[in-house]
Amino acid sequence: MPDGMSVNYDGLIPNNVGLNEDARVRKALETWHPGYIDWWKDMGPVGFQESLVYLRTAIGVDPKGWAKFDYVRMPEYKWGVLLAPAVEGRIIGFGAHKGEPAWQEVPGEYRAMLRRLLVIQGDTEPASVEQQRHLGATAPSLYDMRNLFQVNVEEGRHLWAMVYLLQKYFGAQGREEADDLLRRRSGHEDTPRMLGAFNEATPDWLSFFMFTFFTDRDGKMQLEALAQSGFDPLSRTARFMLTEEAHHMFVGETGVSRVVERTVAAMKEAGIADPYDVVAVRALGVIDLPTIQRKMNLHFSLTLDLFGNEISTNAANAFNSGLKGRYREDKLADDHRLLDATYPVLRCIDGALVEEPVPALSALNMRLRDDYVADCQGGVGRWNKVIEKAGIAFHLKLPHVAYYRHIGEFARIHADTDGRVLSEVEWEMVRAATLPGEDDRAFIESLMKPVNATGAYTGWIAPPRVSIDNKPGDFEYVKLWEA
Repeated sequence: MPDGMSVNYDGLIPNNVGLNEDARVRKALETWHPGYIDWWKDMGPVGFQESLVYLRTAIGVDPKGWAKFDYVRMPEYKWGVLLAPAVEGRIIGFGAHKGEPAWQEVPGEYRAMLRRLLVIQGDTEPASVEQQRHLGATAPSLYDMRNLFQVNVEEGRHLWAMVYLLQKYFGAQGREEADDLLRRRSGHEDTPRMLGAFNEATPDWLSFFMFTFFTDRDGKMQLEALAQSGFDPLSRTARFMLTEEAHHMFVGETGVSRVVERTVAAMKEAGIADPYDVVAVRALGVIDLPTIQRKMNLHFSLTLDLFGNEISTNAANAFNSGLKGRYREDKLADDHRLLDATYPVLRCIDGALVEEPVPALSALNMRLRDDYVADCQGGVGRWNKVIEKAGIAFHLKLPHVAYYRHIGEFARIHADTDGRVLSEVEWEMVRAATLPGEDDRAFIESLMKPVNATGAYTGWIAPPRVSIDNKPGDFEYVKLWEA
């Protein structure tokens, strides 16, 4: 049996789950593998399948030395099945089964609920690869191109993580679900991905940075909640996925920060003090701050919808059953059962937004969303420090949680970025001013010109302050012309 730390690279599928001793699951995964490679070649990064990319690959699950870097062609990347080490004597930390030994097999009464959780999580992983498949052609540098591809291959590995659990624990149903994960397509009219934000286009690099900051952060929150699961294989899977997910949010936060940094530097060089002088700022070939704010508004609000309804019986059932906890459940100081607890939920009552205490079990989505908003705020604060340091009078801010919502308490109302409830006529005016428009799209698209020289960066983004794997600034992160 595997020791839970080292990864076996002898077979087709790198793993630390003992596939060599599990012929049924190994065969199922090896049967699924060709379809996955076909999907990757069809729906993965367009035009770079034969390029050598400097990628990190997991070689273990020890946090101190889990990955190595080397050049690899993406279709040959060593996707694998990796679980964090088992915790001896682990017990369920919440819900009706609190204090019981963690499950190593699926509890029969929760089988359908657990399968649904795995499928929804699994569906997001290939979706983001599909959304980003055209971005390599307009990469602002080889460094950024490499980061895009690193995010993509790791999302692919996260799909493998969910497919392993489906194949291992759900038999024929799991195999069908695994096949369906390769059949759905982001934005497809007939077979779309399951969650709305994963059917939106990612047409440019600012959108990519916003996606990896905001939407991948939702992934972090969901994985943190699943890492608490009483189903131990899911907990261990999510714990290791979080190790990789951190890089995705790093790409998003530093990407937006570098865009902001270049914009305010160009403004200072040109003697432009007014951030709302959009024509003058855009003439410098950089993205003006109000446009960055509008892109933030869009991506933040779309991501909030991923948390679902603020009051949710499904979330309550997943918690009470011990399948999905709260964000960092093990760090919270309460009874972890929530039978008599309440939580404040923001609702629209008689045209006004008011907080109302509701049973905490029903408000778990709201609580996770609140934790998410607080987590986002830290990154936005760091972007604002870049603007403040440059002496520009502008402040980026997260829009109100009621703004531009399509799911939950605020789906039936219109609200501005400050949370003021609006009429239909008022909303149309606010919408035009606060969401990206056709002019914004056309301008950003005009900037999306590839820069493929080593160590060079396009004019709308600053170089990174920290390289990948401590490489020099002129390192060739992607060998475009070597096949």
